[in-house]
Amino acid sequence: MPPVTIYTTSWCPYCQEAKALLSKKGVAFEEIDVDGKPELRQAMTVKARGRTSVPQIFIGASHVGGCDDLYALDARGELDKLLAA
Repeated sequence: MPPVTIYTTSWCPYCQEAKALLSKKGVAFEEIDVDGKPELRQAMTVKARGRTSVPQIFIGASHVGGCDDLYALDARGELDKLLAA
């Protein structure tokens, strides 16, 4: 399974939903809290090609996007394939 990284803030409900889906699937992930950490948020923004909202989710080298993008991948049956790659 490729490494999964999710950039979050502690108060973000979309972050909680994204983490819940990953946990439900048994996926281990690295969580990087960017709240009050401008250097980490800037690094996330660069990695996410300008997207500044959280969560920003990466599976291996692939930028998934945010919570809605993660759920859309799952609904299309593509999330499990990406996680298995």
